[in-house]
Amino acid sequence: MQNQQIAMLFEELGDLLEIQGANSFRVRAYRNAARTLENMSESVTDIVESPSRKLTDLEGIGKDLAAKIEVVVQTGELPQLNELRAVIPAGVLEMLRIPGLGPKKVAALFHDLGISTLIDLKAACESGRVAEMKGFGKKTAQTILEGIEHVEAAGNRVLISIASRSAEEIVADLKQLPSVSQVSVAGSCRRRRETCGDLDVLAIAQDSGEVMDRLAAHPLVEKVLARGETKQRVRLRSRIEMDLRVVPAESYGAAMQYFTGSKEHNIVIRRRAQERGLKVNEYGVFRGDEYVAGATEEEVYAAVGLPWIPPELRENRGEIELAEQGRLPKLIEVEDIQGDLHMHTTATDGTASILEMAEAAKARGLKYIAITDHSKRVAMANGLDATRLRQHWNEIEDARGKISGIQILKGIECDILEDATLDLDDEVLSEADWVIAVLHYGLKQPREQIMQRLLNAIRNPNVDAIGHPSGRLVGSRPAADIDYTTFLKAAADHGVMLEINASPSRLDLDDIQAAAAKALGIQIVIDTDSHATNGFESLVYGVGQARRAGLTKADVANSRSWPDFQKLLTSRR
Repeated sequence: MQNQQIAMLFEELGDLLEIQGANSFRVRAYRNAARTLENMSESVTDIVESPSRKLTDLEGIGKDLAAKIEVVVQTGELPQLNELRAVIPAGVLEMLRIPGLGPKKVAALFHDLGISTLIDLKAACESGRVAEMKGFGKKTAQTILEGIEHVEAAGNRVLISIASRSAEEIVADLKQLPSVSQVSVAGSCRRRRETCGDLDVLAIAQDSGEVMDRLAAHPLVEKVLARGETKQRVRLRSRIEMDLRVVPAESYGAAMQYFTGSKEHNIVIRRRAQERGLKVNEYGVFRGDEYVAGATEEEVYAAVGLPWIPPELRENRGEIELAEQGRLPKLIEVEDIQGDLHMHTTATDGTASILEMAEAAKARGLKYIAITDHSKRVAMANGLDATRLRQHWNEIEDARGKISGIQILKGIECDILEDATLDLDDEVLSEADWVIAVLHYGLKQPREQIMQRLLNAIRNPNVDAIGHPSGRLVGSRPAADIDYTTFLKAAADHGVMLEINASPSRLDLDDIQAAAAKALGIQIVIDTDSHATNGFESLVYGVGQARRAGLTKADVANSRSWPDFQKLLTSRR
């Protein structure tokens, strides 16, 4: 199992124990273990299997925790967690998805009011029972109602990071079978949507039974839900369901096109086929009963008069017209990114030093980075005031002399305060090499106030970029109410860059607004917001979002070489 998947089990264990009323030190130990595992660059599984390494060598991992981790690695399950899941209804844990509703409040709702589902919680809020509880009140009850709407809208979808890692691991395993000649991920995961409701995997295999047996036995699979001759549905331990389809070689391309989607894109493809006297389905392209094409996606698109269209663009947002005109963009690739301009160190809430982050970035092939620890408003992350920030910048200058092959910018992630001022004064900000301004607090302010804050930041000559502009967390925290027409025009007018934050829980800007920014000529920066040396791995998700927006290298500022990026910074300042 991957580190993140193991960490999720311990995070859930901590939540359920807190809801149950367990000792706070015990709860904290599991949560700390989850953070340790998630932030590790080394595979936990490799440590367990290594004769020379011990889990107890890791910070905060004692014998008891080490034994539990070994069980998870060996069996894919955490018995203590399974016991708690049997006692505490799944709906109680689902309440934690509601913004602002932590384990303590969920415990009170569960134990004091007997609420165990979102439906019960909604009814209790509407009836006034929640407002009458100690520590809640009318405002909290209303916030919970709004949060329930957000959770219901998100549905039972999982982040692209969880979905894609699971799918890719299973695909890699199935490829090892001698009977399998081809196997790939399809569906919304292949289109790199922010979240996935389920997973689709297609395979060409001489022995479909062997492929299905292998999938059923995979450590990530919790249960086989259905099985036929060529199709199998399973539920993964991450709770997402997966369909495996074994298809003939002559249908593989057609099946990939069909099951990749989107529905709206495929409707247009089928209509174009009908106009040419053809029929397109998951089995191939046909003229009457005659098979015309279908072994590759290229054949399918060619049959309807189009070049192959990258999966990320298949949303019926103009990609068909671009393909007709021969104007499909050459989408940006992960390998194109040369710099990362948003990351944190131990100066605030990161887990690695300046030099450690720089070494990790260099190892990933990056040529320049900006260290952007938090400003003082983010007190919970030990944010920096002017004095500490200047000392931090001195340490960055020292680090520059200790590493070659990568440039380190003196940066800051500066909060845009609720009163529309910046968290640090202009004298300090003018000393920075890179300033990224962000909204962290007051995200529920009315649109007028949100816009005043963003526009003031854009107009400040020291601000280089606006980071994760909407402040949303995918599936768990709604976005701020932004007038994007005004916001994007202001960024274009003032030459301020906008960020696609690659953290899978943010992916902000979203693909729609990133495409709108591109149309206005706004430069985008794709940043990882790394808090650990393994955080650079999330770059792939930010690039996926950029590809969905149709972005090319020319649209992304940090795809430039260091000299060219330096010129861009100098020219805009």
